[in-house]
Amino acid sequence: MKKISFVIPCYRSEETIGHVVAEIDDKMREMSGYEYEVILVNDCSPDNTLGALRKLCGERPSGNGMRKGISFARNFGQHAALMAGLRHSEGDYVVCLDDDGQTPANEVDRLIAKLEEGADAVYAKYEHKHHSAFRNLGSRVNDLMTRVMLEKPKDLFVSSYFAVRRFVVDDMIRYENSYPYVIGLVLRSTRNVVNVVVDHRDREQGNSGYTMKKLLGLWFNGFTAFSVKPLRIATALGSFCAMAGFLYGIYTIIKKFVNPDVPMGFSSMMAAIVFFGGMIMLMLGMIGEYVGRVYISLNNSPQYVIRERINAGEPGTTETEP
Repeated sequence: MKKISFVIPCYRSEETIGHVVAEIDDKMREMSGYEYEVILVNDCSPDNTLGALRKLCGERPSGNGMRKGISFARNFGQHAALMAGLRHSEGDYVVCLDDDGQTPANEVDRLIAKLEEGADAVYAKYEHKHHSAFRNLGSRVNDLMTRVMLEKPKDLFVSSYFAVRRFVVDDMIRYENSYPYVIGLVLRSTRNVVNVVVDHRDREQGNSGYTMKKLLGLWFNGFTAFSVKPLRIATALGSFCAMAGFLYGIYTIIKKFVNPDVPMGFSSMMAAIVFFGGMIMLMLGMIGEYVGRVYISLNNSPQYVIRERINAGEPGTTETEP
C-alpha cells in the first residue's frame, strides 16, 4: 500500500491548523487505498502554534495517520520549513500545502491521480485566487522570474499546493545550502510537471505572512540559487552601456568638428556619469550577492535549526521524542 506524506509549514496558524489536519483525516478515510502521515513544521511562530502542534501530535503519535511535529529555534522561512518536512517524510508521494485552509486538502485526490497517471510533480492551479492584491502581484512577479531564470514552461502554474514523487523528494533534500528555493529544486529534478485545477478559498483568519521583505528574499533566492542568468544579463547590459558610451563619445567629437561653436554640455556629461556609475554599482552588487552566498555556504550556515521534535526522530531513524 502506497503512503502519502503531507508537509505543512506553520506560522501564525494556532486557530487554523487543526481544521486543515481534520480535513486531511476526513479525506484520507475516503482514500482507503493509501496510508498517510502528517508532518507539521512550526517556523518559530510568535503565537501558540507550537502548543496546537503538540496537541495534534499527541492525538495520533503512531500508526496510519501519524502526526509528526518539528519546531524551529527561530524563523527560517517557508521554504526552509518545507525542506525540514521533506527530510522527515517517508511517503511514496509527498503533498505540500498551506496551514491557513486556503489550499483545499479535500481535493488532494486530484493531485494524486495525476501522479498515478505518470507525472513526477503536480501543482494545483486556481481559476479564481482569493489572495490579496499584494500577494497576487508577488505571485505574478515570481512567475515571471521562474520563467526567465529557471526556464519554467510558460503554461505551467506553480503554487504552494503541490505533490511530488519520492525520487523527486530524494533529489531535493540533497540540497543542503543555506538558501533553498523549492520551485527551483523541483524543476532541477524533473520537467515532467503538470497542473490540476482546484478551488481556492478565502483565508479563515488573519493575513498572509508574506511581507515585501520576505518576497524580495524569496526572489533573490530564485535569482541566485539556481541560475547564472543574472550574471549573463549583467554582462550583456554592461557591454551595451560600454558600446553606447563609445558611440556617444564619437558623436560628440564629430559634432564638435562640424560645429565648433556647440558648447560641451555639463548636464549631459553628468547624466552619462550617473547612468554608467549606477550600472557598474548594480553589476558589482549582483556579483557581491553571489560571492556572499558562496561565503555563507562555505561556512556551513544551516538551512534551519530544530529546537524540538514530536513523534519524529532524526531523518532516516525511528527514534522519537516526547
